[in-house]
Amino acid sequence: MLDGHKQKILSELIAGTAKDELIWINGYISAIINGQNEPVEKKIIGTSAVSKKITLVYGTETGNSKRVATDLAAKAKKNNLLVKLASLDQYRLTDITKEENLFVVISTQGDGEPPVAAQKFYDHIHHNGFRLDQMKFSVLALGDTSYPMFCKTGEDVDAQLEKLGGKRIVPIRKCDLDYEPDAEAWFDEILRSLNEQPVTKPAGIKIQPQVEGKANKKIYTGSIVKHVNLHDTGSDKETYHIELLVDDVDYLPGDSVGIVPENPAALVNKIIAVTGIEQEKNIVFKEASYSVFDLLKKKLGIIYLHERVVKKYASIIQQEIPGVKMDLLNLLQLYPVKDAAQFEEILQILPAQSPRIYTIASSPSAHSGEIHLTVEKDVFEINETKEAGVCSAYLSGLRSDGAIDFFVQKNKRFRLPASDKNVLMIGPGTGIAAFRSFISERDATGATGKNWLFFGEDHFVSDFLYQTEIQDWHQTGVLNKVSLAFSKDQPEEVFVHDKMKEKGDEIFDWIRSGAYVYVCGQKAPMSVHVENELLSILEVHGELTKENAQKYFEQMKQEGRYLKDVY
Repeated sequence: MLDGHKQKILSELIAGTAKDELIWINGYISAIINGQNEPVEKKIIGTSAVSKKITLVYGTETGNSKRVATDLAAKAKKNNLLVKLASLDQYRLTDITKEENLFVVISTQGDGEPPVAAQKFYDHIHHNGFRLDQMKFSVLALGDTSYPMFCKTGEDVDAQLEKLGGKRIVPIRKCDLDYEPDAEAWFDEILRSLNEQPVTKPAGIKIQPQVEGKANKKIYTGSIVKHVNLHDTGSDKETYHIELLVDDVDYLPGDSVGIVPENPAALVNKIIAVTGIEQEKNIVFKEASYSVFDLLKKKLGIIYLHERVVKKYASIIQQEIPGVKMDLLNLLQLYPVKDAAQFEEILQILPAQSPRIYTIASSPSAHSGEIHLTVEKDVFEINETKEAGVCSAYLSGLRSDGAIDFFVQKNKRFRLPASDKNVLMIGPGTGIAAFRSFISERDATGATGKNWLFFGEDHFVSDFLYQTEIQDWHQTGVLNKVSLAFSKDQPEEVFVHDKMKEKGDEIFDWIRSGAYVYVCGQKAPMSVHVENELLSILEVHGELTKENAQKYFEQMKQEGRYLKDVY
């Protein structure tokens, strides 16, 4: 035990000492206790919590960048790095000129746009005249190769940080949907780069070994108990309501599910017949073994192959093939492989089937042990031939008594407010899914806030999704107001933003009194029109200038009173 005087000195020392200095003191004392002759700083090759500090920031729309950054931050801490982890919408922009080691994980949206949460950071580095000469940096870019602007936001950030004087210590790593291996490889390279710099470390502090591993998503299996087309006779659309029974599923209103579609068995059988490969032969793909049939049906993307995959195919079979998207079966028919062995090479270049994301249409309070989905069959034409989206066709073709594997994708940026707050929901088409979840939850939990739904589709008679439920909610007072827009029931098309304009004075009253505004559905053109109309309502009924209406709108976003889930 220390006497009173020594205890006082120690307490004063600790009170005025930073965390990294305390770590040094701990090592110093440990060295003395362990009998080392020179309990002083030693030169080593490796990272140190004392002298190695990194900032890891992420910009995300769906949550993938956040998951990656969080996992990498944990790994960095196990390597004795001091880590500052931050979402780009929370990152203090003035700190960027002080950063020494900045690592950015960022996704790309739509036509090469940054995530909403990263927009201010993106604008800040592009439109301000500061220098970053002391900064070391690297960028991990997440994207989807099926889009033409693959990883463009990450490329822009990488180029701009260098332009401002930053030193790139690891080249940008661009990741497709199967991003985990690339992300880990990228960060391992960063750790090696940091390790190459001689640093000082107090004696007696152990360097923890790296712990490899990925946070795997929990996969649920849901039994299909209901599968119905919500459209009536005469509609040219198919939108399916699918109910799944599932044990112990963890989700909240606003969350989504990810589903990896299976390819049609008939298509798989044709591919096997063309190539002559044995369907039961086991093939190793991404360190797991599958039969050829299961690999083609459940694990690989074989429809609408990207030009890059077609180019790799051409290289393997040594033929010239136009750089266009093409199905695997068409490739095999037009440019055959020489034998089954060569087709095994082809299997290794095919992309893993990527999950599709669907907003959950049920409520955990109202539909315990269930997940409900609202899925529109995506139909389009290619070369005058009708085609359908891979996952929507898969889900449309399922029947009751089948099953679906899925994972839950959390969406903390699309949550219900407190139960006493008013909610205004704008969700035409399948955008109704999120609001069916919201209204069911508020009904089941007895929320006292008012609810106003804007819904739109083509025709009242054939396309009014969840018509009975919406009418019942209105009649029982759960929905205080319902505004409907059926665009093709009159000579001049009418959409939800037109209905918003008609109710502009009431909408502004709701907003002024603190209502939360939610938008769910197609990003373009729907959400663009809705936002423009909201700005107009703020300007006209709030008697604001355009500039002040925009500021009011931005304030709503910052307060979390304007939220959207668009696709």
